[in-house]
Amino acid sequence: MDLRPHHLLCTQGYSGKGYSEEFVDNMNRLTAQLRGEEPVRIQLCFSTDDLCTCCPNKQGENQCSTNEKVLRFDRKTVEYFQLEEREYIYQELIAQIQKKVTPEMLADICSDCAWYPVSACREKILKRYHENRS
Repeated sequence: MDLRPHHLLCTQGYSGKGYSEEFVDNMNRLTAQLRGEEPVRIQLCFSTDDLCTCCPNKQGENQCSTNEKVLRFDRKTVEYFQLEEREYIYQELIAQIQKKVTPEMLADICSDCAWYPVSACREKILKRYHENRS
């Protein structure tokens, strides 16, 4: 499965809402696979990915109607978590991200996202952060 960097965060925070029925169906299928028990090999790619396939904002290969914002999300995710464009095991990578992520990092990466204030992203992504502080 191909994933762009900031979608590592989106797949953790996703809770069944989206831009269109087709988008939600695709997200439901892909996140179910990623959240399953079996390790999932992903190719981190710095362009459109498998989640983008059904997004109404996709305007072509490596082109989104909010491209500048999406590229900024990706760049910050790469910088904070020292990511490379290569293959990973999704579950292992998510565990590494959850060990490092802070509320400040997440706000810096995601604050411009329309879903950030209305979804469960922060709660789901920062779960381990809050557990470690208790």
